[in-house]
Amino acid sequence: MKQILQSLKTGATEVAETPCPVVMRRQVLIRTTVSLVSVGTERMLVEFGKAGWIEKARQQPDKVRMVLDKIKTDGLMPTVETVFNKLDQPLPLGYCNVGVVMETGSGVTGFAPGDRVASNGKHAEVVSVPANLCAKIPPGVSDEEAAFTVIGAIALQGIRLIQPTLGEAVVVTGLGLIGLVAVQLLRAHGCRVLGIDFDAEKLAMAREFGAEVVNLAAGEDPVVAAQAFARGRGVDAVLITASTKSNAPVHQAALMSRKRGRIVLVGVTGLELSRADFFEKELTFQVSCSYGPGRYDTNYEEKGQDYPVGYVRWTEQRNFEAVLDMLADRRLNVQPLISHRFPIDAAEEAYALIGGPAPSLGILLRYPTPAEKSEVEVRRASVRLAGSHAAAGAAALGFIGSGNYATAVLIPAFKAAGARLKVVASNGGVSGLHAGRKHGFEASTTDTESIFADPQVNAVVITTRHDSHAALVCRALAAGKHVFVEKPLAMTHEELAAIEQAHAIAVATGRSLVVMVGFNRRFSPQVQKIRSLLEGARGPKAFVMTVNAGAIPTEHWTQDLAVGGGRMIGEGCHFIDLLRFLAGVEITAHHSVRMQAATADTVTIQLAFADGSIGTIHYFANGSKSYPKERLEVFAAGRVLQLDNFRKLTGFGWPGFTKMNLWRQDKGQRNCAAMFVSVIEKGGFAPIALTEVLEVSRISIEVAANLR
Repeated sequence: MKQILQSLKTGATEVAETPCPVVMRRQVLIRTTVSLVSVGTERMLVEFGKAGWIEKARQQPDKVRMVLDKIKTDGLMPTVETVFNKLDQPLPLGYCNVGVVMETGSGVTGFAPGDRVASNGKHAEVVSVPANLCAKIPPGVSDEEAAFTVIGAIALQGIRLIQPTLGEAVVVTGLGLIGLVAVQLLRAHGCRVLGIDFDAEKLAMAREFGAEVVNLAAGEDPVVAAQAFARGRGVDAVLITASTKSNAPVHQAALMSRKRGRIVLVGVTGLELSRADFFEKELTFQVSCSYGPGRYDTNYEEKGQDYPVGYVRWTEQRNFEAVLDMLADRRLNVQPLISHRFPIDAAEEAYALIGGPAPSLGILLRYPTPAEKSEVEVRRASVRLAGSHAAAGAAALGFIGSGNYATAVLIPAFKAAGARLKVVASNGGVSGLHAGRKHGFEASTTDTESIFADPQVNAVVITTRHDSHAALVCRALAAGKHVFVEKPLAMTHEELAAIEQAHAIAVATGRSLVVMVGFNRRFSPQVQKIRSLLEGARGPKAFVMTVNAGAIPTEHWTQDLAVGGGRMIGEGCHFIDLLRFLAGVEITAHHSVRMQAATADTVTIQLAFADGSIGTIHYFANGSKSYPKERLEVFAAGRVLQLDNFRKLTGFGWPGFTKMNLWRQDKGQRNCAAMFVSVIEKGGFAPIALTEVLEVSRISIEVAANLR
């Protein structure tokens, strides 16, 4: 299927052939008929992409500070690679989509195949959208009109925040798509409206919709005009829908407002506010969040948990419905807002238009009809790529998952190990396509099952969200394939038992399959050096691992116990495995305590080993990002080893050893991948014994349970 992607690195826009997305739980699969280009937002993204490095940095000072902190702790080159990987990822454009429902995921009610719906789907022939971000289109509303639903909801949410009443005087600053829709909605509320802009054509359109106007290009003073419009009392409210770096719109809004007036920002402006402007009049200022309550709330959007109508009358979905009702009643007229129409194949011309000097307003993209392109064609789940085929007998990998870590770290590691990159799978299609094109995969797919069925794939690499790991591992073993799974292996004891049983069945049928978890730190060259030094030290050892993990918001998926399992299962297992490797013997006991906080991720874990060694893991989420992330200290036989952030290893009192420093951080990912590939191609023992993998996984699960 066709989809519009944009490069944040160069600003280039392309119409790419991507695999059709998978319909997930509580989502709706939609075949697009038309979508609307949000000129303001999408122009801003294109301009950011085309900007040079210095200008990009100026636009994101917070990100620059994060980069500088990372350079201090991890070094220059790893930081540069991280930044380049972020900017290299293509951005799917669009959020104003109209189409016909093809399929609904489990848990979806209220939608059925054949329904016409408006949603915040991307510019793509097929989109998969959460059900709470869709609304049915009433009869009599055309697809082109319905494409303005999301834009209308953005305007409507801003209006709801200013709480207009009949007869109030309201100013709309900025008469783009959102501003012109806002003018009509305010008029429908019974408000007197004053529109402000530089563009004579947009001002004329606002006048047709019933507003009085101020032409800034003609030198008219907006504050004087607003005072006259409000009969000398000051306007009741100002809705700012402009996009500018200037602070002027907010300053002018304060000057033209009456005492205790309301100002709501829907657009993007400078925000250097004057205290005097707001203090003297006791003005209220608020920034509107997109389409309404529920936006960016995972429980609402992804999990489908609606807000009770008795407590939250207007959610983003109900705002969609209100806009569609206004279109059906002809109280909202968007036909005059349409300035251009392009077929999806000519989308690059549309983006050249919004980035150029020629005037434009509502740009619609049209998509092939079922008569022009069959459902089979648009629902194609796999795309062939230009990857090179490795020699027969090589480890042929199927990657399931193509997130940031997989694309930036794991895939390059397996590629460097000489593995054949056969196919990469992702649910949405875009990240898999990017990973496939960047690293030379032969194909990209959204059909995970095809990887298990492919006889040429002899190993599966799993890098999906944690709740899917165990089932995918069992599925791969049943298909007779080796498995490399990014931690954790499983989230419950029941899942561990299922994996152990699946592996036992494979062994019983004569298949010697490797199950390996990405416990990469044990393969770091400095950790390998520590292990070799410890082999000559008698008696038990003491390990202290300090992890400056940093805070992750409670709403992040890794903190969701059902999806991510919490940070101890998701990341703490790394450090349990590291101490288990260095001790070289079983863990016999463990104890943990945590700091009182909203999340159980500032903790201390104590481990006891079969030879009398002890280990302490300080996993702290309350530190500074400017401090290095990881430090390991080993005390043994009157000597000390200290490893700082996998860059500097120092020996104290160690005969014949003082230091082992690296030019760049090496946490062992490449060595880890190489060991897995080597076993597949040459045979031999698993790089990590399955019993050890299961032991570390079991203890990680127990630690997480104890902390809860």
